[in-house]
Amino acid sequence: MSLTSTARPGTAWTPLTGPAHSIALEVLLDGPLPRSELARRLDLSAGSLTRLSRPLLDSGLLVETTGAYDAASGRPTRPLDVNELSHGFVGVKLTADTAYAVLTTLRANVVTEVRAPLADRSPATCTATVGDLVRTLTARTGAPARDVRAVGVSLGGRVSPDGEVLSARYLGWESVPFGRALEAELGLPVVVDNDVLSLTRAEQWFGTARRCEHFALIVVGTGVGYGLVVHDRVLDRPDAGVGLLGHFPLDPAGPLCPEGHTGCAEAMLTRGAVEARAGAALRRLVGFEEVLDLAVAGEPLARRVVDDSARALGVLVAAVGNLTMPQKVLVSGENARLAEVGAAALRAGVAAHRSPHASSLDVHVQHTGFAEWARGAAVTAIRTFVLGDRR
Repeated sequence: MSLTSTARPGTAWTPLTGPAHSIALEVLLDGPLPRSELARRLDLSAGSLTRLSRPLLDSGLLVETTGAYDAASGRPTRPLDVNELSHGFVGVKLTADTAYAVLTTLRANVVTEVRAPLADRSPATCTATVGDLVRTLTARTGAPARDVRAVGVSLGGRVSPDGEVLSARYLGWESVPFGRALEAELGLPVVVDNDVLSLTRAEQWFGTARRCEHFALIVVGTGVGYGLVVHDRVLDRPDAGVGLLGHFPLDPAGPLCPEGHTGCAEAMLTRGAVEARAGAALRRLVGFEEVLDLAVAGEPLARRVVDDSARALGVLVAAVGNLTMPQKVLVSGENARLAEVGAAALRAGVAAHRSPHASSLDVHVQHTGFAEWARGAAVTAIRTFVLGDRR
């Protein structure tokens, strides 16, 4: 597949390798960039840069810009940039009951979003629903909808490099060739990925951890997820979608999780766990956001529940920091507000489980809605388009 073509099912992905890979990535992440700056960053001669960038310009992946001047000489220059609106990507996040989809530019800026409920969780229904959402987005007029290059889909579970969903807990799937089914449905390249890994990839290229070579992402929501980047590479192992961090022990006096573990991450941090503990304390049904609002308002039982969970989250942050020694730890997901409302308890949990001689952990808290999850899936598709790397 050439970089500007629309591939049919089964068409090969053409990878960029070596310096061409590096040129495209530098410009995508930091462009527009003068050729002199690109040559300096990549240790290339002017002639080599011209030769290597020509195919990227011919393909339409890169463009020359005007109106800039070299800082040293004052002469006019034509920096290289990506034509962001000439390439569109669709990202889809599948939950147990809803499909969320976004249309993005080449730099993962969201142009528009749609969603649809799932009538059931069967692969056939999910394929049809995702197909309808993608067609809705690609039918919209103007760039980049008319030039959608690839589709990314993320879900909670284990996914093979060829797009087969090996297991998906919330959908009840085992060994479903979902990527191939979607490519047949859409006639577009499709890449399927674990949702936490997709979100990690988005943070690495376009988010808080951009240009950070070593960081960890902790996601708290319906479940607990974990992504790790080391030496600028997302660690994508076969066990990445198993949810291993969800059963990391945090509080020996905590409640039980559904699998019988005492005080593990799922028992302390998930939305259902917080709601259950608060409901038992307040003796009524209570939603997650209401628990946080009550804690902010000073309701003592809600505050106790929030602080217990936030302290446990601090223990988890400290453990990740101790074991992997990242430059940054990102706390994300639908439950991220827990870290803000319980900030003092979180800091206490970190301090209690980290050496006073260790460097201070750089912790960033960010809210993640389903549009951001879908954007993460789009970034996986963008990576495939730019680098020819399905994962």
